Amino acid sequence: MPQIAKIKLTSANVENLTQVCDDIKGMTEKTGVKVRGPQPLPTKKLKIVTRKAPSGQGTNTYDRYEMRVHRRLIDMDADDRTMRQLMKLQVPEDVFIEVNLSNN
Repeated sequence: MPQIAKIKLTSANVENLTQVCDDIKGMTEKTGVKVRGPQPLPTKKLKIVTRKAPSGQGTNTYDRYEMRVHRRLIDMDADDRTMRQLMKLQVPEDVFIEVNLSNN
């Protein structure tokens, strides 16, 4: 049974995330490995609402901040050569990669 690598990518920066996904997709096309993805997962929205006036005096005005965390999932067959290339891949600091190996 071949092993399957599930790669979960997360980042707040969409451009860097899609660049890494494209790099992985190109790497798998060169090696001829079967790949499925990148599948977009639901985006997490972290919201913070704060009062503008620190003392509580004055009108009730608020600042609203939001950070979006984008996620992608890639499934591919895990052979030695492809996994070595995956570990050597240059990844920006704000993109986090989680790799899980499993059997069918």
